[in-house]
Amino acid sequence: MVEIARHSPEPGIYQKDIALSQKISNKYLDHIMHALKVAGLIRKLGHKGGFVLSRKASEITILDIHNAFEPGICIIDCLDCVVRCPQELECTTKDFWGLLNQTIHNLFISNSLQDLVEQKVKSPGV
Repeated sequence: MVEIARHSPEPGIYQKDIALSQKISNKYLDHIMHALKVAGLIRKLGHKGGFVLSRKASEITILDIHNAFEPGICIIDCLDCVVRCPQELECTTKDFWGLLNQTIHNLFISNSLQDLVEQKVKSPGV
């Protein structure tokens, strides 16, 4: 996403150039690009054009990017509302993990893609 942000809005960047720059296979990058397109974060400029952001980098949070690949943040299974842990009522560490999970969520939502491009990552001040 940082590569695409640096080349948006014009002329965009070709997938093969991202693969070369990031030293990853084009096949692996296909999966990443597909997820980002489905999430509405990137689009292609015409049939033979490069990729650009679908909106301004300052309007795309790190959480938006994360959510293109994973539904929400859940660092341990017992924090997932679908999972019921038999030790939940007696657990002495669940609050700690919940706080850590919320801290990560706050960090992801308080930083934009533009912050990464400019390397200005902000602490959410939990």
